[in-house]
Amino acid sequence: MPTPTKGPRLGGGPAHERLMLANLAAALFEHKRITTTVTKAKRLKPYAERLVTFAKRGDLASRRRVLGLISNKGVVHELFTDIAQAVENRDGGYTRITKIGNRKGDNAPMAVIELVLEPVSAKQAVVAEATSAAKRDADKKEAAAAAPAAEEAPEAEVVETEAVEAPEAEAATEEAPAAEEAPAEDKAEEKGAK
Repeated sequence: MPTPTKGPRLGGGPAHERLMLANLAAALFEHKRITTTVTKAKRLKPYAERLVTFAKRGDLASRRRVLGLISNKGVVHELFTDIAQAVENRDGGYTRITKIGNRKGDNAPMAVIELVLEPVSAKQAVVAEATSAAKRDADKKEAAAAAPAAEEAPEAEVVETEAVEAPEAEAATEEAPAAEEAPAEDKAEEKGAK
């Protein structure tokens, strides 16, 4: 949950504030836009956006966390099905606050808080696509740069192993003729003894 702001809370105490925010969020998800005071709208914005983030996850644990805050199952179902699908390509900023002037009775500053359900603009989609393409190209270049370095490293190891094995191979070749000569001499002695 977002950290509470300093100063007086909405309503009487912290429990009342949590209930007010939950009811405001339920009304926002049900009607898609509500009119309230600027202070309540500013407090509701991070609360509602966090709930939308849970809805975008869509798993059972997220649904249960939201049901712990909003008791209306119909509103939670609408949040997880309709609203989550409408904002699935949006990375944040699911709500918008618009100030509309002061209330007539007590002159309190009023605002409309609404869900931003329109799709991401074409310009933003093009920018996102270009960014992902640039990232893919950079990854390919890094992989291409790493591949020759990886190919050169085994060749160097092969050269080193050949150099290390060369004296052993020479010793083995020196021992091999001696070993071959010994059986030949044994055979000659055997023939002479017969």
